[in-house]
Amino acid sequence: METIPFSSIPIRNLGDDDRPREKALTQGIRSLSDAELVAIIFGGGLPGMSVVDMARNILIDCDSRVDRLAALSMDELMRKYKGVGPAKAVSLAAAFELGRRNREQAGMHEDPLIRSSADAVSLMQPHLEALDYEEFWVLMLSRANRVKYRRCISQGGTAATVVDVKLLLKRAVDCLAEGIILVHNHPSGNPVPSGQDDALTRKIKEGAALLDIRVLDHIIIARGNHYSYTDNGRL
Repeated sequence: METIPFSSIPIRNLGDDDRPREKALTQGIRSLSDAELVAIIFGGGLPGMSVVDMARNILIDCDSRVDRLAALSMDELMRKYKGVGPAKAVSLAAAFELGRRNREQAGMHEDPLIRSSADAVSLMQPHLEALDYEEFWVLMLSRANRVKYRRCISQGGTAATVVDVKLLLKRAVDCLAEGIILVHNHPSGNPVPSGQDDALTRKIKEGAALLDIRVLDHIIIARGNHYSYTDNGRL
């Protein structure tokens, strides 16, 4: 089946109601809808369809949730949506990645204070929730529960990742951590811990105790959800 070539309808050629760049300049970037922001990134629409309408239809397919759009890979964007080629897919992915890095780096200027599992989730969720493979991180905390360092200990596949407990504890000792919080993600979207998660948590807790390092929590992050061992009385 022949694919209809992508045809740009430049934003400058759209009517006043479909010119998000001009709206951003006159009313501010925050005045734009999600569809208008995506339209600026795309730059052009389909034959007979404005770029704003194209962006709006894509968002509707994602249940009008930007986080679900951000979770799509570049291949998925090109495969699912007519008119989205490599340039648009890369541009959109780059915009989401830049936003993620901004949120991540903004929290690094001051040592974040961890008062509850919610604070740890807020710190790590932007990085972990959209990954399609597992990563295992450790937050190294001071006596005042400030995050001194964040370390990715391992990366794995879609269902598991291998954690070297000796390496993890060495990192904690090197950072002079008083306490640690374990954080990893479940790409499946189900945050409930597995038997392997339970066994690993016990092993790390026992090893850390020998070094007078407290394991304060183990948090599992999934898309839009999380599980805390501490909140569930399991530490």
